[in-house]
Amino acid sequence: MSVSAPAASASRPKIPVSLIIAAGCAISILTFGPRSAIGAFQRDILIDNNWTRDVFSFAIALQNLLWGLGQPFAGAVADRFGAVRVLIAGGLLYAAGLAIMAYSSTPLVFNLSAGVLIGLGLSGSSFNLVLGAFGRLVPEKQRSMAFGLATAAGSLGQFLFSPLAVGLIQAYGWRTTSLAFAALMLVVIPLAMTLSAPRAEATGSQAGLSIGQAIREAFGHRSYVLLVMGYFTCGFQLAFITTHFQIYLTDRGLDPRVGGWAFAMIGIFNMVGSITSGWLGNRMPRRYILSFIYFSRALTTLVFLMIPATPASALVFGAVTGLLWLSTVPATSSLVGIMFGTRYFAMLFGFAFVSHQIGGFLGALLGGTIYEATGSYTPVWVLSIGLGVASALINLPIEEKPATAQVATA
Repeated sequence: MSVSAPAASASRPKIPVSLIIAAGCAISILTFGPRSAIGAFQRDILIDNNWTRDVFSFAIALQNLLWGLGQPFAGAVADRFGAVRVLIAGGLLYAAGLAIMAYSSTPLVFNLSAGVLIGLGLSGSSFNLVLGAFGRLVPEKQRSMAFGLATAAGSLGQFLFSPLAVGLIQAYGWRTTSLAFAALMLVVIPLAMTLSAPRAEATGSQAGLSIGQAIREAFGHRSYVLLVMGYFTCGFQLAFITTHFQIYLTDRGLDPRVGGWAFAMIGIFNMVGSITSGWLGNRMPRRYILSFIYFSRALTTLVFLMIPATPASALVFGAVTGLLWLSTVPATSSLVGIMFGTRYFAMLFGFAFVSHQIGGFLGALLGGTIYEATGSYTPVWVLSIGLGVASALINLPIEEKPATAQVATA
């Protein structure tokens, strides 16, 4: 029986690695785009429904939380049965969420659509699942760069969808725009079929472990725990900026189009940052890359708060933030692979992503809640700076070795 499984896999036609990477990147573009453009919807949704910002913030916070909580389960299913089924289910949930969101007229329906359905859809269709598929399908020597490309593709989605959302909302309204994005999510289904290629043999310290044993080993491993803790800050900062940055600029007297283009700048420069991070990951310690990113985010935010809000400062902030935006992902995902191998890669990266999305839940929620209580986003910006410095320090002690090797030498 041990010979028949590989033989069966070998009999299936192999899909070129380049096509796998291209399809995975296309999925990242489509699934990350509408989610990253959600801030462009806020002003019109609030005016149309006569809601306050904490209503919108709660739904997006719920979306982030469920995206994170669903990730380990989606990853475990993908590790066991392959990514295709999970991606198709995720794409359908995502499309349903966007379609129902277009008809939201009460907070309950908005929470169900923009919060629950899109959040669960993202857990099964976003670049996290793509990274898990790449971890199993892409040869190790190409893996770090593939992670960088998939992350950069998500950034391209952000670059394309942010100004697209602003333009469509101004021309056709937010409801029609939401329906159009829902239709686009259905394209994930045929793209996902490409990731059904025969899987590479599982490698690493967890190749022979059960799911329970793998989880216990991971959370008993100090470097993994530090990595997970530091990832919380990434989620907090990204969700706060995604949800509130564009309306923050409007509050400061800037045209809404400036916010759309500033957020697009995050997307385009994120492609550079993500690819560079993936390239550097093969050439220097990844813990130093992560520490540099978190500290630089804190410094960038501090400078932005100290200067007047102008179109130029908003665009520059978007560009610099973009370089640091998802550049944490190639380094973080590669470290999970180094520590534990490929057997439970999607699940263990999913647990790290839970921490990320708990941070995202708080970033989106606190932004709206604190604004409604104080009339200012400044306290949340300051908290973001403090978390950035903390994560820069947390990542420094991480050891970049297989978990079993570290235990053996401890």
